[in-house]
Amino acid sequence: MQLLSLPSGFRPSSVGEGDTARLTAAKVLGVAGAVAYNWWVVVPFVPGLMPSVNGFFSDLEATGRPHAALMSDADMCAGVLLVAALLLRGSTARSGVRREWKWMVAFALAGAIGGRYPYACAEGLSAACRQMEWHLQLPLHHYVHVVSGIAEFAFLTTAALIARRRTQHDGTVEGRVYDMVVKVLFIGYPLLGLVYITDRLGTLVEPIFFVAFTAMVLGELFEPIGRHAAAPWAQRVMERGGDARGQGRIAGAAVAADQT
Repeated sequence: MQLLSLPSGFRPSSVGEGDTARLTAAKVLGVAGAVAYNWWVVVPFVPGLMPSVNGFFSDLEATGRPHAALMSDADMCAGVLLVAALLLRGSTARSGVRREWKWMVAFALAGAIGGRYPYACAEGLSAACRQMEWHLQLPLHHYVHVVSGIAEFAFLTTAALIARRRTQHDGTVEGRVYDMVVKVLFIGYPLLGLVYITDRLGTLVEPIFFVAFTAMVLGELFEPIGRHAAAPWAQRVMERGGDARGQGRIAGAAVAADQT
């Protein structure tokens, strides 16, 4: 059996030096953004910063709270860094364009907006604040934060579902990450609903989403990129060798890929 020889210029995964530098920069910015996004891990080690486990970490950014500006700036910085990282990374994947990419960019933008416009008061810790919130008696920036927070959850959840569907038969590391994220969100949302109904234990439930969102972001940024990726049948032929007809089919696929 004649071993397969591919046409020159046809490689299952081809990344130039410029692409390598760009992807490295995206990963560095993305990791920095993920670190800033997870400022909440410091909170348990600062006495008195979180007065009750029944609130949310966003309550700590409310006007007048200790170190509120620092935490708001961390959220805004995280959003800006993640937007830059996702734009540098681009939407390309081994199998083509990732449809979830635009949802991830929207998620990061919503996070930056939420950091720029924090709560006016700690609605998770104050019944009076919640009452004023429901009666639309708070400043506009409070409601901007509310809407941006809802948008973050909606955008990333949509992205996770799309990414899981795209990679569910790949058997790749990123495919397993996206699958795990969807499963965690499936468990986490009922718990979050219970927290909102009872106004209890928000500090214990919210980290579930921080961890899942971070895993999703890093999965997107570290997912391998490739040009002219071979179809699964072509990869099998390349691994095992093939006849002249098989070579001709792959050569035709290479020409078609180069023309797109």
